[in-house]
Amino acid sequence: MTERGLRAPFVASRHLSHVDSSTRSRRCASPPTLNAVAQLSLLDAATHSYDVVIVGGGPSGSSCAYWLAKAGWDVLVLEKKVLPREKTCGDGLTPRSVRQLADMGLEDAVAATGHKYVGLRANGFGQKLELEWPATGAFPSYGYCITRLDLDDLVATNAANAGATLCTGAEVLSVDDLGPVVPGHGLSSCGALTVKDKASGQTVQVKARYFVVADGANSRIGRSLGAARNRQWPSGLALRGYFNSPRHDDPFIESYLDIRDHDGSIVPGYGWIFPLGDGRINVGVGLLSTDKRWKGVNTTKLMETFCAYADPSWGISPETATGPATGGKLPMGLAIGPRTGSNVVVIGDAAGTVNPFNGEGISYGYETGRMAAAAVADALLGAGSSALVDFDKELDAAYGDYYRVARVFVRVISDPKVMALCVGAGMRSQWLMEEILRLMSNLFRPDHRGAAELGYDALEALTRTLPQGLAERLLAAS
Repeated sequence: MTERGLRAPFVASRHLSHVDSSTRSRRCASPPTLNAVAQLSLLDAATHSYDVVIVGGGPSGSSCAYWLAKAGWDVLVLEKKVLPREKTCGDGLTPRSVRQLADMGLEDAVAATGHKYVGLRANGFGQKLELEWPATGAFPSYGYCITRLDLDDLVATNAANAGATLCTGAEVLSVDDLGPVVPGHGLSSCGALTVKDKASGQTVQVKARYFVVADGANSRIGRSLGAARNRQWPSGLALRGYFNSPRHDDPFIESYLDIRDHDGSIVPGYGWIFPLGDGRINVGVGLLSTDKRWKGVNTTKLMETFCAYADPSWGISPETATGPATGGKLPMGLAIGPRTGSNVVVIGDAAGTVNPFNGEGISYGYETGRMAAAAVADALLGAGSSALVDFDKELDAAYGDYYRVARVFVRVISDPKVMALCVGAGMRSQWLMEEILRLMSNLFRPDHRGAAELGYDALEALTRTLPQGLAERLLAAS
């Protein structure tokens, strides 16, 4: 079994350690605060060419900026919004996310702002189980719930404090000087970006040696370079809202595995309740595109039905809602590609790195940002575009097999009868559900051969042996 649970967190540090501190350039004498950096004029950013320009200051972009800036490279982050800003999300951090935040020196800040929880309370088909996060060695056995309003601000500030230049309210309008697609890559190269300062309306051109695209699930910049979503692969649709709740500090996050539409029919997806510890809970529903009703589903009605169905002790009602629910689509399982050009890398949600098993995207944003930082650092040190080819290979090695299995899994459970059979049976076994939690959260133990590892390996062998797509069709037909 490959080191799928360990590879991504550790791979970047090995490469970034090659960067000598003498490569620091154009750095402030003292680490800037986010407030100071955010006030820098975008005109100043256009006065010289950077080593790296990163489009997007969310999880993947800020992670990439932190690791590159910490290693001494001259990095500019262009964030369209002014931080802090709201972001539609479940607001839950799994142990994988906590590991990356700790490596960036941020766990204490997250703990001071967020709510620590110990595991998942799973509900489904009349059963309820409390599943604590497993001890894996590589990852902690707990997570946090924290709003993206607070979290993204913390991580972007951390990147700025490491030496990255952060321009907020900076909207990238176009990719300039597109170059040809070179062998080994699938995206065009980029010569410069035209960027608008949203406050003043002024536009400037920003140049760099390398560009990292981290502008989210709808990645307009990625598409302009040639990236596209594989529409045959599953994607997600989620809606979430905040509610005041007497159980805001519950020690478990909660999931519902048998959500239903307004007619009472089971739909492929799940509902969640994540306690924020500040008087509120994050409540949401997620739906998979594998369902034939995907295009016609009314997510607002689905959310209303779930809120009425959830445990009443949470106090979820129209009266306790703090505002309207918001939502969006999520490409999953590396569904977006190509991911590299000769001087371009696409990461995080812009590359479709959300885990199809559980809809988690934050940890994979941090991890792919870190991996991209390592690859770009190698490229800057002389390896050139071949380092970005290696990044794509490492990305596939870290997640490719796991996501292929996940795509098969979500197609199988799209059948309501299969879902009822599998989940109904699983919910009767604490041990089995604990193993399933490890599998779906990508928290494997390379030194341990438990049911999660053995079950995964059997599915992986099946998807590898059969022609592409055949495993999904056979399993779905069965």
